[in-house]
Amino acid sequence: MKKIWKAAALFMAALMTVGAVTAQAAAPAMLVNDGPKADATATPAAGTAGISAGTTYVSLGADLSGEQRAEVLRLLGLTEADLAGMRVITVTNAEEHQYLDAYLDESVIGTHALSSCKITSREAGHGIVVETHNVTYVTPAMYENALATAGMKNADVVVAGPFNLSGTAALIGAMKAYGEQTGEVISPQLIDGATDELVTTGQIAESLKDPEKAAQLIAAVKQIMAENNISSEEELGAAVDDVARQMEISLSAEDRQLILDLLTKLSQLDLDARNLTDQAQKIYDQLRGMDLDLEKYGITQETVSGFLGQFSGLINAVIAWLKGVIGG
Repeated sequence: MKKIWKAAALFMAALMTVGAVTAQAAAPAMLVNDGPKADATATPAAGTAGISAGTTYVSLGADLSGEQRAEVLRLLGLTEADLAGMRVITVTNAEEHQYLDAYLDESVIGTHALSSCKITSREAGHGIVVETHNVTYVTPAMYENALATAGMKNADVVVAGPFNLSGTAALIGAMKAYGEQTGEVISPQLIDGATDELVTTGQIAESLKDPEKAAQLIAAVKQIMAENNISSEEELGAAVDDVARQMEISLSAEDRQLILDLLTKLSQLDLDARNLTDQAQKIYDQLRGMDLDLEKYGITQETVSGFLGQFSGLINAVIAWLKGVIGG
């Protein structure tokens, strides 16, 4: 059952580029996966250094019919003439199976690659901004959070399907296009971590019936972990419990463990805490406006200026508190 659910989140989450659904599907079948196995020898993406703002790459599903392709291009704000001057990547169903067969049943992945995306590089400080069309499950905030984990920087991303569908492995497809854009090899560890994050956030969103709150929770605990290099399950668990309590979120034991498993995986990656806040700006702006119990940690609006400083101060205070709670 868990495998089917995960298939459900990434399918919607996946829509970013490589969507694989059967052409006959009458309704979206939400899918999610844990991503490909990590390869410790790969080189992480370096970001958009050296790429001019406005440079656009497009990833199209290889199995789009002529009519479907026209609709996807319309949703992406492009024409066939536009494509002639752009780098266009095609993602095949075979590539989907290459990445997903270890996690999803063949019938879940499907036989057609349909979902597509457009990635446009932007100036430093822009962050990641995602817009979706015909994606009925994963929110833009979920994409932005996961893409920041994967190493994407300063880009506008538009994701589209020819109809409401849940494409598998679109996140992987977007990363492939981004890698082409930067000229860097995207680390499979980062792709795996980002995909797992998207899957986990989707499942928490389903449990909470609140996708935005799920994205905020994952962003907050991920930030605490990255900022302070936390890797022990005790400290991670204490952080999850405290943030969830402050956000008035009640997590089941299963959902709490899903988040811990994700954080344990992400703790093995060299995530840049500042880059996370810089790229997924909207999520952290939302966190800034939340009524977290900052005074509990000796932090007030009057004594801390600016969100990043406020959030960093909260993180440090939380860690000190956590260590006291667990006897660390």
